Amino acid sequence: METVAASVNILGRTYRLRVAAEDEAALRKAADAIEAQARQYGQQYAYNDHQDLIAMVALTQITQLTKIQDSLRYKDTDLAQRLVAIDGVLDQILHPTRNSL
Repeated sequence: METVAASVNILGRTYRLRVAAEDEAALRKAADAIEAQARQYGQQYAYNDHQDLIAMVALTQITQLTKIQDSLRYKDTDLAQRLVAIDGVLDQILHPTRNSL
């Protein structure tokens, strides 16, 4: 895996990182999203402390991530149950004599 040096700027502070080359565009997009959301919170809530703004962004993003993960877990469980039911129906159709004993 090839890594590249990348610098991103968030609220006037530069962060230098080494990331996988294929992740650099996503990193820059994430930094831009953090910057935009932090500035929005700063205007909306009249915060000036960058640490408070970054904390608010982190809380918002992790809350959304947690909701998505919970939803995916539910969908995975639901899908597994449906596949088991379909497998049972197919088994009855394909092997009717095995199920009549």
